[in-house]
Amino acid sequence: MSKAHHRKKHPEAVRQQLLEVAARLSLEKGPGSVTLDAVSQAAGVSKGGLLHHFPNKLSLLDGLFSDLTEKLDRVLAEKMQSDPEPKGRFTRAYVAAFFVPEGMDDSEQWKVLTIALISEPHLRERWRQWVERHLAENIGTDSSPDAVLVRYAVDGLWLADLLGVPILEGETRTAMLGRLLALSRS
Repeated sequence: MSKAHHRKKHPEAVRQQLLEVAARLSLEKGPGSVTLDAVSQAAGVSKGGLLHHFPNKLSLLDGLFSDLTEKLDRVLAEKMQSDPEPKGRFTRAYVAAFFVPEGMDDSEQWKVLTIALISEPHLRERWRQWVERHLAENIGTDSSPDAVLVRYAVDGLWLADLLGVPILEGETRTAMLGRLLALSRS
């Protein structure tokens, strides 16, 4: 038997590595560069190994989507749990996750996913369902017009940061954050 048959397999680590490589390739060279061959080569995983986890490019993007939204769900839950004020709690957690550059880990992968959301109808539908689920869960506390406005403002800032349009920094960003958090309470 070869060493490969005796080597410990770590399927979850390989899966995560494939997702990270796909995200990196997409950021460095554009979404068109994310082919199964390119990802398997860059990850140092056989194409068969990649196909074991992701049978096609869409399943790779789906995997990235699932991975990131699971992490986002954990971040939101943690932030909501530590917020004693129910009104606007989800909205403040959303602000904390997306507004500040340090808010979410994996921000580079989020950039990739945002680009994929624009071009992939299937992923747009999954994101719509994710948003609708969270809005339904928090309808009693986060459905005011101000809370909706805050979340749209955060989405706009995220897109502006992604596209590299004039970035809000320093005091301006801090002041905007304060205003948005105050609006989430009204």
